[in-house]
Amino acid sequence: MGPTPSPCSQPPLTLQPWQLPRSRKKRDREDNSIVGSDFEPWANKRGEILARYTTTEKLSINLFMGSEKGRAGASASAMSEKVRTRLEELDDFEEGSQKELLNLTQQDYVNRIEELNQSLKDAWASDQKVKALKIVIQCSKLLSDTSVIQFYPSKFVLITDILDTFGKLVYERIFSMCVDNRSVLPDHFSPENANDTAKETCLNWFFKIASIRELIPRFYVEASILKCNKFLSKMGISECLPRLTCMIRGIGDPLVSVYARAYLCRVGMEVAPHLKESLNKNFFDFLLTFKQIHGDTVQNQLVVQGVELPSYLPLYSPAMDWIFQCISYHAPETLLTEMMERCKKLGNNALLLNSVMSAFRAEFIATRSMDFIGMIKECDESGFPKHLLFRSLGLNLALADPPESDRLQILNEAWKVITKLKNPQDYINCAEVWVEYTCRHFTKREVNTVLADVIKHMTPDRAFEDSYPQLQLIIKKVIAHFHDFSVLFSVEKFLPFLDMFQKESVRVEVCKCIMEAFIKHQQEPTKDPVILNALLHVCKTMHDSVNALTLEDEKRMLSYLINGFIKMVSFGRDFEQQLSFYVESRSMFCNLEPVLVQLIHSVNRLAMETRKVMKGNHSRKTAAFVRACVAYCFITIPSLAGIFTRLNLYLHSGQVALANQCLSQADAFFKAAISLIPEVPKMINIDGKMRPSESFLLEFLCNFFSTLLIVPDHPEHGVLFLVRELLNVIQDYTWEDNSDDKIRIYTCVLHLLAAMSQETYLYHIDKVDSNDSLYGGDSKFLAENNKLCETVMAQILEHLKTLAKDEALKRQSSLGLSFFNSILAHGDLRNNKLNQLSVNLWHLAQRHGCADTRTMVKTLEYIKKRSKQPDMNHLTELALRLPLQTRT
Repeated sequence: MGPTPSPCSQPPLTLQPWQLPRSRKKRDREDNSIVGSDFEPWANKRGEILARYTTTEKLSINLFMGSEKGRAGASASAMSEKVRTRLEELDDFEEGSQKELLNLTQQDYVNRIEELNQSLKDAWASDQKVKALKIVIQCSKLLSDTSVIQFYPSKFVLITDILDTFGKLVYERIFSMCVDNRSVLPDHFSPENANDTAKETCLNWFFKIASIRELIPRFYVEASILKCNKFLSKMGISECLPRLTCMIRGIGDPLVSVYARAYLCRVGMEVAPHLKESLNKNFFDFLLTFKQIHGDTVQNQLVVQGVELPSYLPLYSPAMDWIFQCISYHAPETLLTEMMERCKKLGNNALLLNSVMSAFRAEFIATRSMDFIGMIKECDESGFPKHLLFRSLGLNLALADPPESDRLQILNEAWKVITKLKNPQDYINCAEVWVEYTCRHFTKREVNTVLADVIKHMTPDRAFEDSYPQLQLIIKKVIAHFHDFSVLFSVEKFLPFLDMFQKESVRVEVCKCIMEAFIKHQQEPTKDPVILNALLHVCKTMHDSVNALTLEDEKRMLSYLINGFIKMVSFGRDFEQQLSFYVESRSMFCNLEPVLVQLIHSVNRLAMETRKVMKGNHSRKTAAFVRACVAYCFITIPSLAGIFTRLNLYLHSGQVALANQCLSQADAFFKAAISLIPEVPKMINIDGKMRPSESFLLEFLCNFFSTLLIVPDHPEHGVLFLVRELLNVIQDYTWEDNSDDKIRIYTCVLHLLAAMSQETYLYHIDKVDSNDSLYGGDSKFLAENNKLCETVMAQILEHLKTLAKDEALKRQSSLGLSFFNSILAHGDLRNNKLNQLSVNLWHLAQRHGCADTRTMVKTLEYIKKRSKQPDMNHLTELALRLPLQTRT
């Protein structure tokens, strides 16, 4: 039946949180703290291995042909017969209960493995434990097959996923036997806490596995349930791991052997990371057998499969890197030094050296950089090229700094090798890593030399087209270290380097990276012509990528980046140069509306800065300049698509023109805004959703009325010509049914007209005479104002009459009270007609019991309070005529 495994004990493996009761989650969190977050888990490497090690050759797989014997055996009453039946089933499996599938593609193979994984779970769920074991044995046997050797690392990943699943299922099954309603295992339980049923089941699993005839499946299946020894013995791990290590010595194929060692390290780090001695023994065992790689058996196998040594040796890297990572984790310097010496004794084998540099701490490698360079020089380049070793060294130097005295020599030694590479892919993969080292420790002179060398190697035969990802990484590393863009763009070869990005989508991504870095790191506005010319070119590249298929999110992102650049450009007091820059920018970025909006705001701000410098007293030159700014805005606004964007910019630009005493230009802006109002649609798109536009129009008109108060009348267009034009547009606009926004607007017009009837207006613009100064309280002006008031009030009262329906009474009450408050705040209630109207509105608000009594009471209290002020006696009489509705 085979040797009985030694009972072992070890901390539990990490299970998925949703599979564990709360007490077990807590225990696992504590145990796993032994391996810190600085240890890169196997899961992080899994995807990279599957993506890197692929094949186009046909694969084969042995599928288990299931039977129902497992169920029959499970129903036997006698324990001895049950054991005998299950052993017969295992024999049946080993004697041919399989079906070989040939000529599978890689994807077919992966699908079959996933099916086996699911079959394992299904068999376990249906209590067919023997069938589950058969599937695991079958899958483990696949790891002895190296017929398609390039695919072996990926096959190892797929098969060990199944082994992990099996190990979890077995452990959870045994653990569940130790938990019942009366007792729960403590967080750190010992074998004494496990009951006899759990121990017997655990031993039964080990006996079954020990009966597996072939070495490789017996090793892998036992390693997968190593955690279960926790139920049997406290001292087992220190015995089990060395025994399993010795079992690997029986595996003849060095590739199969090294992956078996990697799996043992993986399990060992999960269940007993503190037992480093066993892991070290595994490593030194590996070193003793390492020379097998260059033996005749392997060479003959490579000849049969037509695989060259440079393609074969990298197959070892995932396993060796993992072994070295496990051994070196928190290892003392003495152990790492000893491992280096062992590697030297093997003749500085390049494959070993690469794994050392991949797994050891970056600080350890960096401080010994010159030692490693010496070892790299002595390596035999057959099978594993030196440039890969320099790449691994460069990756470490990107994370840790070498001694300062060695830095230049390190770069020179590395670049001697890199620059001699003929294959563009080999060259760029290595150069990309060393660019960061150069940027970190040297000046723009050395960086320029490196960039020039990259251009020299990647330009012939347009080799750059196959290396865009690496070239992008080089750009990102350069701009990450050069925050001063005047220095960056003075690097002679930086812009020629950008020219290698011929594919538009890639070029735009690179430009976005540059602009993001500029916005993030540029602290002060700039007028440096080198920066401006370079970034204008970068922004133009981004802008020109916009077409009809470009997504709105992409347009927003590009606009944000270009606007960030525009905001950071300043020519100081040279306002004309600043305006010239904005003119040039408008012609370059005409397809991005947010950029045009930003330019309009920037030009308006420029006009106001000019006014500030001149303290409002423009000279002939500055007056012409601000008129040029105003003209810029007036020409640009019509090219925008968003109607409310145009309306608000017309208003804003008109205000700027007015502040700079450009009266005719201000009138032109306001007329343009008024003529645009009829084009406002009923629904507008706000962040991808259609919304009614009336509330936005109401907000705009209220702002517009506030500006119209200080706009002087044009001498040729009559009294209040802008207000009249606006009222005509409002009257003709088609408002929504059941909407009161038109009346709210008319109410705002009344507020405006009331303010215009004052002898002195509430606010003014310096050096601009408003109508209070122009007319000086002229009776004709006031008469025109009153006529407009009467017209607007008639419109409001007419609308209130239309609301005398049951479903609209509440709206009528609310609007009536709002109109009453407007008259109270802005009207002269000594006028008998206006006084009577206010009383009528008060009664209307309460007529149908829709008014808010609390609001009415507060309003009446306010009137009584105001009546006590000087010249407000007429409000006392008004208050007596305003009864409150009763609750009966």
